[in-house]
Order: sequence, then C-alpha cells, then structure tokens
Amino acid sequence: MKTATSRIGYEIRSYFRAPDAVFFTFLFPVVMLALFSAAFADADPISAVAANGRPIDVDYATYYLPGLVATGILLSGTQSLGVDIAGERSDGTLKRLGGTPLPVLSYFVGKIGMVLVTTVVQTALLLAMASLVFGVELPTDADKWGVFAGIMVLSIATSCVLGIAISALPREGRRATATIVPVVLVLQFISGVYLPFMQLPDWLQDVASVFPLRWMASGMRAVFLPDTFASGEPGGAWHLGLGALLLAAWLALGTVACLLTFRWNRKDS
Repeated sequence: MKTATSRIGYEIRSYFRAPDAVFFTFLFPVVMLALFSAAFADADPISAVAANGRPIDVDYATYYLPGLVATGILLSGTQSLGVDIAGERSDGTLKRLGGTPLPVLSYFVGKIGMVLVTTVVQTALLLAMASLVFGVELPTDADKWGVFAGIMVLSIATSCVLGIAISALPREGRRATATIVPVVLVLQFISGVYLPFMQLPDWLQDVASVFPLRWMASGMRAVFLPDTFASGEPGGAWHLGLGALLLAAWLALGTVACLLTFRWNRKDS
C-alpha cells in the first residue's frame, strides 16, 4: 500500500512538470469554456420549450459546461495515460521498472490515482470558474449531485482503462500523440461536446453512441442543464440507465484489453 501511495505522489509531480500535458489535458476544458463564453457573450440564449409551452433559456457557458466536464475526464484519463504510458514503454522506462520489485498493480494504482486527483481538481476548477466568473447556476438538488458522482466515477474508471489499453497501439512513443490525440478530438466533435448532438446526421449519432464520450456528455447534461433540455436528446430523454450500461461495458472491455495487451516492453522491441 505504501508503494502504491508513493507512486501516486510521484505520478502527480511528474504530470505537473510537463507543461504540454498540463495545458492540453488539465487546462484545456477551462480555456475552451472561457473562449466559448466570450465568443457567444452577446448571442441569444439557447432555449428549450417546457411542457407548459414556456421557453427555458440558458447561456452558452451553461450549455457548454457539461460537455467540457466530460471532455476533461476523457483527456485526463484516455489521452493522458495513453500518451504517457506509450512514451514510457518506448524510452525504456517500463522495461526498467519491470526489472525492479515494483508490482504491476502499484504502477497502475499510481497512474489511476494521478488521473483521479487531477480530474477532481480540474472539475472543481471548471465548476468554480463557471459559477464565479460566468454566473452559471450549479444544481442545488442533492439527487443531481448523486447522479454527477456516479457518472464521474464510472467515467474516470472507463477513461483510465481505455487509456492504458490504447497505449499499446503506437509503435513508438514519439508517435503516441499523433495516434491518440486525433481520435480523442474527433470523439469530442461527434459526441455533443461542441455541437448540439441532435444536429448531427443520424448515422453520425449512431457512430458516436457506440463510444463512451457521448454518454459521459449526455449524463453531465442531465446534471447541469434544466430537465426540459432532454428534448434535445435522442428520444427526448437523458437515458441515464443506458448510458451507465454502455460505460460499464466499455469499462469491462477496456479492463480485458489491458490484461491482454499490457507489457513492460513491446514484443517487437
């Protein structure tokens, strides 16, 4: 346990010593929220019609916040771990660690613990900025925060195992960014983070619905947007149960992929 705890501290220190990782994973959602809020400051609010026919309006900061919270989780887990572990495998770090008494479990606890800590801090920073700077009204309903916690935990776990699994794809560490980042970026555009999900073609909605980010984003929208905005989702509902099921399926698949593919060094090295 002591070894695993010390690995978490080591991984956190290493993470914040890499300026590019801090910007493109930790600060990226915060920067994007500021950009969208400034760009659409004078635009008409986004509306959804309630059952009584009365329109419910939200500003752009409120509308983009849920998707950016989900994006931050994916960046901190899948993108950060995928690039980081691929680099460590390529430069021989994993091979050296494999020759030490360090248990594989402690290595993964360090990585996942780092993602958990940085994601929680990142999300807290994002919510504080949204509320204090842009006037976003955060939920006051305890049930919504319960849903938030459940989605958060499941999303972090899923993103972590997918990051570990996808780290096996790049043949060289220097190619990891070029291999992993475009995949994560495309998922952001087709999963309702930057574009209203229902404005996408039906076939693209179907493709996005296979992947976890679409369900992470819609789950966060269920927390931070008024319930009337469920009308902007497929079927006019948030589908939280289905989203949790899909995330759990990806968590299981990612875990199996990690067990089958993780090596301290590449087989062809």
